[in-house]
Amino acid sequence: MSSNKKPKLGQNFLVDENACLHIAEALGDASARTVVEIGPGHGAITELLAARCRRLHCIEFDPALARELAFRFRNDDHVTVHHADILATDLKTMLGEEASLDVVGNLPYYITSDILLHLFGAAREGVVGRAVVMMQREVAERIAAGPGSSEYGALSAVTQMHARVTNLFTLPPSAFSPPPDVFSTVLRMEFAPRFAELGVEFEGFNRFLRASFAQKRKTLANNLRAAGYSPAELTAAWPETIALQARSEAVSLEAMAGLYRALEAARATEAR
Repeated sequence: MSSNKKPKLGQNFLVDENACLHIAEALGDASARTVVEIGPGHGAITELLAARCRRLHCIEFDPALARELAFRFRNDDHVTVHHADILATDLKTMLGEEASLDVVGNLPYYITSDILLHLFGAAREGVVGRAVVMMQREVAERIAAGPGSSEYGALSAVTQMHARVTNLFTLPPSAFSPPPDVFSTVLRMEFAPRFAELGVEFEGFNRFLRASFAQKRKTLANNLRAAGYSPAELTAAWPETIALQARSEAVSLEAMAGLYRALEAARATEAR
């Protein structure tokens, strides 16, 4: 068998030892914490995490890799390997006596957004406290972008409604085996959902954000009209803090939440 053959499921395993160490260290002091590792692969980071945390849960989708890890850590009572899909895993079941979990993961490129949304759901329930996750550089740049940047979009806004995001470092394809076609970036997320602070509820505001960013070339007002808000509703609710011709990427979360609250209040008044 050729050594260059791609592994099943398209995995790209991190083989840069310094990068593995930096990721483990980015969690900070985890000696009294429970850590969940998403997609541990051959265990390059797992070994470092096992030595640093109180309890470690490894979520591995590939059955062969799960068996390999289970055998490798068979004598470590505080390490549990789960052959499971992270998207179908209820993280609450791993809390134990901890107030919240830490998460580490090299997220598969094709389901990065799905995994992030899964973590955000857990964050809203207070289940996860922080995460150090690696993903395709372009996705990481969108997530970490602030208002006013051309990279800022719905994923940026939704992420930043759930967490404070820090861009830690970027790795070249050569840090992986086999090398992917893209660079990868490691982010740290300190979860602190802002929905109560901004006076919005998740489901409605999430729909509002997605509608606001539906067409990047359109103004915020045009996107909202396309989503079903009437010109009269928008005129009545439009705050002075947002320019009439502003695009969504130029509007802060605070201003966006204020507009959403005003529109919801107007609709509630009309419905009476």
